[in-house]
Amino acid sequence: MADRNLRGIRLGASSLQSEEGVVFHERTKHTYVCTQCGRENVLTFAVDAEVPEAWECRTCGAEAVLRVGDGVVEVDHSGDKAPRTHWDMLLERRTIPELEELLEERLELLRSRRGGDSNISAA
Repeated sequence: MADRNLRGIRLGASSLQSEEGVVFHERTKHTYVCTQCGRENVLTFAVDAEVPEAWECRTCGAEAVLRVGDGVVEVDHSGDKAPRTHWDMLLERRTIPELEELLEERLELLRSRRGGDSNISAA
């Protein structure tokens, strides 16, 4: 047991794995131009990867579009859906009169629990 030594290495030290026999995939760089701040973001993709037309800007978070030659790609947003809110989803299940009736029922329940306190009123 004494002849086996355990050696430690620092975190962040060089890797113990070698690059011998590793074949790197071919890569290509694409430039995205931010529509908000105008900065250019250069991203690296695999040669055979499908390159997206839009990317998020690293600086401001706005949409950056792919530059092709001297121009940029026109991104079609016609198929994008607006995000649904909780209110939108509620209105898909209930009508306004049903919601008002449910509100009145809940307010009556609260009033009865508080002993008839009339401070709670329907708005």
